Amino acid sequence: MSSLVTKVKVKQIEALLEKGTRMDGRTLLDTREIKIEQGIIEKAEGSARVLLGKTEVVVGVKVETGEPFPDTPKDGVMTVNAELVPLASPNFEPGPPDENSIELARVVDRGIRESHAVDTEKLCIEEGKQVFVVFVDVYVLNHDGNLIDASALAAMAALLNTKMPNYEIKDGELKIKQGYTPLPMKSHPITVTIGKINGKLVVDPALEEESVMDSRITFATNEEGNICAIQKGLSGCFTPQQILDASKIALDKAVELRKKLNW
Repeated sequence: MSSLVTKVKVKQIEALLEKGTRMDGRTLLDTREIKIEQGIIEKAEGSARVLLGKTEVVVGVKVETGEPFPDTPKDGVMTVNAELVPLASPNFEPGPPDENSIELARVVDRGIRESHAVDTEKLCIEEGKQVFVVFVDVYVLNHDGNLIDASALAAMAALLNTKMPNYEIKDGELKIKQGYTPLPMKSHPITVTIGKINGKLVVDPALEEESVMDSRITFATNEEGNICAIQKGLSGCFTPQQILDASKIALDKAVELRKKLNW
């Protein structure tokens, strides 16, 4: 975006924010419409598709067996990867993960991990030797802003849709039995991202807002209203009061979203 276009866009957005509205007609604290569809990938153990406005994300979950980490011998393993599919945005290029996809995966992973959403102890098959490994793969299909919240919602919806095989240990070996059981879950974290534009805090920033915002901050919260993870992005800063205000907004918005999603 050229500097002239950027200046014009900033002025438009700032003028609307002063009036308490945004380019798409939302108030500062409104989230775009959310649509969630689960079980969309037949070959995956779990999957979900999320539309957050026009931002579209698909997540697939695979469950395999592997070794635990040496420092957590009783816990299964969860790993999150993100791919910014080139067709989703002219700014996405094919090739290995760049810093944006790495950050996206880490923020989604942290919200799930720090809220203890997955009961990893129940993924242990044999302590120190064999556990279930949960692979969460995020694919961004259309980028219209706020990839973090869309991806986090899709990841949680996919995990809630995930089935793992029934098994038994017989003669020291893992035997897969018929049937499946839901992935053991302990919490349903909600992730809320807030952008700052000219001192104003906006929930669920759209793409045009992201192009001009100073900074963003993301909160993952659990059902008890506890903040489990925080991630600050971009080069701008937040004052201590703005962080407190943003955390209150995120907690309130999470309660609202839980009611809509029935989580």
